[in-house]
Parts: sequence; structure tokens; C-alpha cells
Amino acid sequence: MAAVSSVFRRGLFNGRVAVVTGGGTGIGQAIALELMYLGCSVVVASRKIERLESAAKDMRSRISQQLSLAEGTGSNKHAPDLSVVKCNIREEKEVQRLVSSTVEKYGRLDFFVNNAGGQFLSPAANISHKGWTAVIDTNLTGTFLCCREAYKQWMQENGGAIVNIIADMYKGFPSMSHTGAARAGVDNLTKSLAIEWADSGVRVNALAPGSAIYSDTAAANYGDIDLFSHVKESHPTKRLGRVEEISGAVCFLLSPAASFVSGETLYVDGAGRLYQRMWEIPEHNKSKAYTWEEDSKEGSSNSHTTTSKL
Repeated sequence: MAAVSSVFRRGLFNGRVAVVTGGGTGIGQAIALELMYLGCSVVVASRKIERLESAAKDMRSRISQQLSLAEGTGSNKHAPDLSVVKCNIREEKEVQRLVSSTVEKYGRLDFFVNNAGGQFLSPAANISHKGWTAVIDTNLTGTFLCCREAYKQWMQENGGAIVNIIADMYKGFPSMSHTGAARAGVDNLTKSLAIEWADSGVRVNALAPGSAIYSDTAAANYGDIDLFSHVKESHPTKRLGRVEEISGAVCFLLSPAASFVSGETLYVDGAGRLYQRMWEIPEHNKSKAYTWEEDSKEGSSNSHTTTSKL
């Protein structure tokens, strides 16, 4: 059973409550586990409730064992709770129920981590209208709905912190233009909400994991394509990132250490966005140069019909 730990002091989030969408696998699960290790009760949400229930059972066992070892006893004074809720973030009513059930059960909602998302590899020219809409509705509209409900149902009157997990689309996102567009929208949404909700004591930040962050879940999404080997070879650190390196950054953004940080996007990518080439462009001669000489020739050849030219 893999250990759970944190660079932050235990008890940092005692008594706090968080929602983590997509919290049953990969990065989302790491975030939920570290929050729990730090004393936070967590609600994990996903469309697939059976998989979520199975994951939650394992997560409870891991946290219970880890906290017992840390305390040197069979129980923990501040043992956090873990709940699961079935929620498709594209459905407004399901998002509303996710937030209302959390507030009803725990009496508060301190943190909301928008981690749920989905996309697929495809050149832009091959993406259907249905495929485009599905990705935009999940990654952009779903995130908006979660932010809005967290704010309206609790944080508007009580404050809180929101972290939106986006993507490293700093140089565009060839082969996944749909999610690049959606995540760029969330990046801007984050900045807008940080201003609109500042007077309620709500901080809103985004975190962009690099393409080198490995998880079994992410690897499975790409099927037979060994994307991570290619990324590792072309990455300045010459290694892959770990989900723990994302969860720790999220905990920082939620913590008092980031109390004066809002409206920002934190890239956790080992400088990959500054170095990596994501798209191979074949040799071609389609990019024609502009010169004054060619322009003059064109103007001369059309002089019998053109009296002026911009």
C-alpha cells in the first residue's frame, strides 16, 4: 500500500471541507489524499460511481493506516471524512446537488478543486461538432458551473478558495485543440472570478500540470501511443513529473501561504513549456515570402486595371 504524506505540517487543514471533482483517479486522487492527510474532509465526485466507490474504499484504508502510523495509535483525533457523490459536471442540476449535499452534510465548503475533465487526441480538422462540444462542455462549462455553485451556495457569504486544474497550453495545443481552447477559457475565467469575488474573500487560482506529469490513468487514455516516452526525451528535466508534485502545489494554493495569491496560473511543468516541441511540421514550400520586388511586379502587371494600390 503506497504511503501518503505531505511537505506541509499535519493538521494544516483540520476542520476544513473540500470538493475535488474527478477525485477518484490520477491527479485528482492525489489531491484528495493529501488534503485528507492534512486533516481536510473531502467529497470526491465523478460520473462513474462504481469506480469512485472502489477508489474511495482504498483511499480511506490508505489514509487510516498512514494517520495511525503518524499518531502512533490506532485512532486519530482529527480523522477526516471521505464522501463520494455521482456528478456529471456538464449537468447543472447535478452540480447544484453536489454542492448542496456537501454543505448540508458538513455545514461548510472551504475549498473547491475543479480537476474533472476529458479530451481525446485528434487533429483539429478531424474533430466533429459533437466531439468539440463534449470537450468544451466538460472542461469549460463544467468548471464554470462548479465555481458558480460553490460561490452562490457558500463562498459568497463565507469566503473560500478555488483551484482550477487546466493544462499547459502556453504555446497552443496541437492535436488537442478542443481542450486547449477550453482550458484557455478557464484560465481567463479564473482571472475574472478572482476580481468579481474578491470582496467575498474568495481566492481563485488555476494550476497547469505539464504534459510530463505521469499517472496510470493518463497513460491509459492514450491507448497504444507511448506519449510519455517522447515527452521524457524532450523534457529539460529528462524525467516525468509525479502526481504528488501537483497535489502539493494545489495544497499550497489552498493554504494560508497563498493568502495573497489570486487570479494566477501556476505552471507545474519543470519548464517544459519553454523547451518542448509538441508538433512535427513536415517539409513544405507553402509559406511564401513577401518582398517589395514581387509586390512591384504584381502592381506592374495589373497596371492597366489598377490606379492605386495599398
